[in-house]
Amino acid sequence: MTTRPRASTEEVYARVRADLLGGVYAPGERLKSTPLCETYGASVSVIRETLSRLTEQGLVESEPRIGFRVRQVSVEDLRQLTSARIDIESLALRYAIQRGDMTWESQVVAAHHRMERTPMLTADAPPRVSDEWEMAHSGFHGALLDGAGNPWLLGMATTLRDAGEFYRRWSQVHEPDRDVAGEHREILEATLARDADRAVAALAQHYRHTADILERALAERDVAQNS
Repeated sequence: MTTRPRASTEEVYARVRADLLGGVYAPGERLKSTPLCETYGASVSVIRETLSRLTEQGLVESEPRIGFRVRQVSVEDLRQLTSARIDIESLALRYAIQRGDMTWESQVVAAHHRMERTPMLTADAPPRVSDEWEMAHSGFHGALLDGAGNPWLLGMATTLRDAGEFYRRWSQVHEPDRDVAGEHREILEATLARDADRAVAALAQHYRHTADILERALAERDVAQNS
């Protein structure tokens, strides 16, 4: 009888993170070691290290004597997250516009082209935002900041982006009348024009618009839970 090899820490981390962002686990759901070990073919130590890393990134919460659970969602947390993301990404984008070279510009344009050419919604009924578009969307926002050249700043921006993606994936809300493509083009054009004030203002407005939609989704959830 052959024994299936245990999955590596990096492999398990990537799979659990993808499942968290993909909505496999609900906000606030407890993450118990034994079921996770079975699901991901990993040892207890690997699962604990994975959950600890995800806690540092804000996707998982750790409570004494209780253990790990998926992060909670709330209006107040979303507002704080949005504020922090705007502050950090605005600084990083200003640095990128100031320091980014032609290679960076080309990568930003390519990332935007990929996002624009990727269908945003699935063919399901009702339609939802596709995983492929989510990846392209994250890639575009990441490419915008890459020119900043500061790994610490980019690391903080990535952590906040993951937390924001968690909210988007959780809600699966799409506003048909919203011109998302136009918002992204405005950010792109201002960035390529090296107009930092305009680019930062467009980026902030983009995130605030998303936060407003998610706040309404949270309010509807609360009403449904209390009715």
